[in-house]
Amino acid sequence: MQYTLADQEKFYVAGIAVKTINKNDQSSKDIGSLWERFMSENIREKIPGKLSNDIYCVYTDYESDHNDWYRAVIGCRIEEPQINTGLFMALVPDGSYRMYKPEGEFPQCVAGTWRHIWENCSGRQYIADYDLYKAGANSFEETETEIYVGVV
Repeated sequence: MQYTLADQEKFYVAGIAVKTINKNDQSSKDIGSLWERFMSENIREKIPGKLSNDIYCVYTDYESDHNDWYRAVIGCRIEEPQINTGLFMALVPDGSYRMYKPEGEFPQCVAGTWRHIWENCSGRQYIADYDLYKAGANSFEETETEIYVGVV
């Protein structure tokens, strides 16, 4: 699977979070429920200081690697962290990232790309990785997605 390298500066995402693990498909259930909540409660519109309507799913607070516990945060990129908003703030640190563009039918292509990453991506940092879901698609199935994996 092809990827490009991207160097980027740090940024913050505000949203809602869940602690999960990939074992026994638990992360699919937990993150699926988090997406349902994000959409049904219209969380995107409740995020103060968001820079765009793009949605991010940040994977952070890894206890070790993709086989252990981590936190998933669904939200929007913000200018700077804020307190007392009731939202979780995630930092995506500056550094080098591998950027993948999932191909195929959405959203299954995203899960397929992550399976490939888990099996084949050496040199990961396990600090923060993220999915970027670009706003403006004509339909759910046409959502443009990029996956960024922090590497050494």
